[in-house]
Amino acid sequence: MAKLIVSMVTSVDGYIEKPGGEFVPPPWSDEVERHWSRYALDRAGHLVYGRVNFFKMKDFWAPAATDPTSIAASISYAPTMNRLPKTLVSRSFTGDPGWNGTLANGDLAGTIAALKADVKGDVFCFGGAGLINSLVALDLPDEYRLMVAPVLFGSGKKLFEEGRPDLPLTRTECIALGTGSVILHYRRDR
Repeated sequence: MAKLIVSMVTSVDGYIEKPGGEFVPPPWSDEVERHWSRYALDRAGHLVYGRVNFFKMKDFWAPAATDPTSIAASISYAPTMNRLPKTLVSRSFTGDPGWNGTLANGDLAGTIAALKADVKGDVFCFGGAGLINSLVALDLPDEYRLMVAPVLFGSGKKLFEEGRPDLPLTRTECIALGTGSVILHYRRDR
């Protein structure tokens, strides 16, 4: 059975974006690629996104398949990003999302249960915050893999909203990166 792994980058003070929706990527290096991106893509059998992140990622990665001058085409794992099946969780989007995606706009717990039962590899959720908070409220994630970037935003969009359930976790890994970021990996205690 596949695990559902929440995989997100956050500031030290817990924000995933600055005010106005500005995403600030973490400092990057070959080490970060190896322990963050490659880690996820070597294990992923399926990706899950909320609407906003799905279309941001689609706009970035999809051109790699047809435009060799695109930024994504120069990234070694672009073919994997484009090949992996994806689920777009949205209450507002209708139609075919493209990018090897399937729309889920109904029973979130049922959708995740079906993915866990059917997917070879793990199911990685790359956000956004609304989707992750819905998953947490239903206690669906099996693991949380967070990269804490060496920055304080002060405000913006928090990864975890107030009012979520109290869920005990066990740290399974902690990797200090040369960029100043730290990868924290937790397993949900059940």
